[in-house]
Amino acid sequence: MKNFFFNGSTHSKLDDKNRFVLPQQMRYGLVENGELEFTIALGLGGSLAIYKRSDIEKIVKKFQSKQHVAKYQKFFTLFFSTLHHATCDKLGRVVLPPVLKKAANIKSEIVIAGVLNKIEIWPKEKYEYDLDSFLGGKDGSLAQMTEEAFALLDERDEEEVLTPKQQEEYEQI
Repeated sequence: MKNFFFNGSTHSKLDDKNRFVLPQQMRYGLVENGELEFTIALGLGGSLAIYKRSDIEKIVKKFQSKQHVAKYQKFFTLFFSTLHHATCDKLGRVVLPPVLKKAANIKSEIVIAGVLNKIEIWPKEKYEYDLDSFLGGKDGSLAQMTEEAFALLDERDEEEVLTPKQQEEYEQI
């Protein structure tokens, strides 16, 4: 699964125990060394993020070298104090910790979105508002963001300037 990436989206509801069903295709993408274990963390823009365990380990390793830099202290405290290692039960249900539910302002309905190397969890209302605004051109950014994103494809690949060891590390991320 060297070129695997998460994609697609689905709606789900939290049950009375704050559990939701993670889609099977996404669960498969989280399996490493025969184990389905992952980490739920604060994401960007009001979302939560589910990362593979190996990706979190790489993030931790990089952050450890900056742990004593004052400007990052508040971020590190919030990020790591709300980080939760998790797995699914036999039915594919994941427990959403109360602190993360509150941080993302999730009521009961969520959108689970695959986004490259992570899975994002959005409050349904926020996801639909952002999607409607984006697609409806209300903020005028769809064309510009699309153009800028596809322009990235024309940039020189990082692979061309990396040493073989750097390339190996990059692919592991």
